[in-house]
Formats: sequence, structure tokens, C-alpha cells
Amino acid sequence: MKALLALTLSTVAFAAAAQEFPSKPITFVVPFAAGGPTDTVARQLAETMRKHLNNATIVVENAAGAGGTIGANKVARAAPDGHTLLVWHIGMAAAPALYRKMPYKPLEDFEYLGIINDVPMTLVGKPQLPSNTYRDFENYIRANQGKLNLGHAGLGSASHLCGLMWQYAVKLDKSMTTIAYRGTAPAMNDLIGGTIDVMCDQTTNTTQQIEGGRIKAFAVTTAKPLSDHPILRHYPSLQEMGLKDFNLTIWHGMYAPKGTPAPVLNRLNEALRASLRDPDFVQKQKALGAIVAAPNDKRVTPEGHKAFVASEMAKIKAVVDAAGQYAD
Repeated sequence: MKALLALTLSTVAFAAAAQEFPSKPITFVVPFAAGGPTDTVARQLAETMRKHLNNATIVVENAAGAGGTIGANKVARAAPDGHTLLVWHIGMAAAPALYRKMPYKPLEDFEYLGIINDVPMTLVGKPQLPSNTYRDFENYIRANQGKLNLGHAGLGSASHLCGLMWQYAVKLDKSMTTIAYRGTAPAMNDLIGGTIDVMCDQTTNTTQQIEGGRIKAFAVTTAKPLSDHPILRHYPSLQEMGLKDFNLTIWHGMYAPKGTPAPVLNRLNEALRASLRDPDFVQKQKALGAIVAAPNDKRVTPEGHKAFVASEMAKIKAVVDAAGQYAD
């Protein structure tokens, strides 16, 4: 009888927690400075998701530094009540490989809420390169091993990870000289100007430059070609060109502190999934070059999201360890 009473009281308490949530403004912590792609994703999601949380107030807080780990740690240490959430990209999986000492444990200190989107990557080169197809490009790279360089937006950036993974997949005898920049803009400027030879970066940063003929594009990093994209449908996927199982996107996900009550997590996941079906949000993400996670995507479930991140962690760690390029 006592056990039944305890179960009933627990059920009532959980139901009350879900009904009362949110009881104050929700904060989306973005572990980067304002204005970047992740910040834009978070702000667009906040605008949509609030409609599915009784018009709750959602604010975006930028907590930049240490490759995103400062902001992530802030959420890991926050009160587990669902009012402080993390919106982060593939860095959630990359940080444990790049930073050998972490202030938190990614798979243990968070509740996983679901994947938001995927942003494809493009392998691009300076306009002076003699190659115009991926096959010619790879042959040129192999013929000039040790002579060419690859730029990226900084250790731990999307372009850094993409460059590492591509070189790992093509198995060059001599790695390209890597040049780290403080952000995408200066790296892109030097690619356009011919100071660096190759770069791999998000479609959000490359498509306009490709369309304008200021850089050359050779391939996309998704498992299949982007057949619906007005510009990038003309380029093959790296898998298609023989790099087995190569599939890299800059995905974004949402996380809560460990110990957040299950009813609150369910409410947040429901609101997230409703937002991913919202036509206005889908269109805004498409304009960014992002592909919103589909309703039947297993990664939009907490279990599927966590399993996916764990697999990405293993994949990225193998590449970073092989390159020996750490951020700490």
C-alpha cells in the first residue's frame, strides 16, 4: 500500500512538473559569439519553439570560448529544471577528441533532447587550381603531396574537422600543410586570393562564393549528392567518388542538464519536434543551407540523438588521434 501511495505521489509530482513547465524564461546557451551559424540556428529555433511552449519567453545567451566547452560546461552545471538548455553543433562530439582534459563528460552530464538539422560541407579550392572535377583534383593533390596547404577557421572548427577527415579518408602519404585562421572570413579571403589551396567548409559559407565563381567546388560531404540544391546539385558526394562511408555534416542538437525531470524532457522534445515540422522554420533553415531533421529521423528522439553523438565521437577521435592535432 505504501509503495502504491509513493508511486501515485511520484506520478502526480511528475505530472505537475510538466504542467507547470516552463515556470520562468528559458535560456538557450550558444557556446559561440553572436552572429555565427549556430547562433542563428538557436535564435530561429527559439522564435519557433516558444509557440509550442505556451508562448514562453526564450532568450539566447552567448557563452563563447575554449572551442565551445565553456558554454557547454555552463549548461552541465545549471539547475536541472529544463530552463537552461544547450544548442551546439558537431563540437559536442568533437570536443572530447580535441580537448584531452574536459570539465564535463558529454555522454554523462547531459540529457539529450534531439537533433535539429544538418548543414552539408563542401570541398573547395582556390580559383587558380588547374582541376575542374573531383577526380582531377584528387589526382592533382596526390601528385603534389607536401607542396599544398589547407586552411581552416581554427582548431575545432567545422572546417578543421572536415579537412582532417578528408585527408584521413584519401590516405595521403604526406599531409597537406595546415593553416589555422581566426574564423572563416579570413580563411575564405585567402582562399579567394590564392594564398591557400584547399578548404572544406559549410555550405552556409561557401555557396555564395561558388556561385560567384570566386572559388572552385569539387564535392559535397553528404552521403548522397545534394540533388535538390540549385548550386551544389552539380557536384558529386565524396562517397560517390570512392571515399567509402564518408558522410559529414555539421549537425546541431539540443541538450539539458543531467537530472532534468522526465516530464520536462518529454515536453521539450515534443516542442522541438513540433518546431522541426513548422514550415516557417524549415524555410528559414533552408535559406541558411541547412536541412531540418525529418520527423522519422531516429536522431530526433533522445535515445537516437545520444547514440548518434556517441558514434560521431568515436569516428572523430580516430581521425584526430591519427593527425595528432589537439586543441589543448
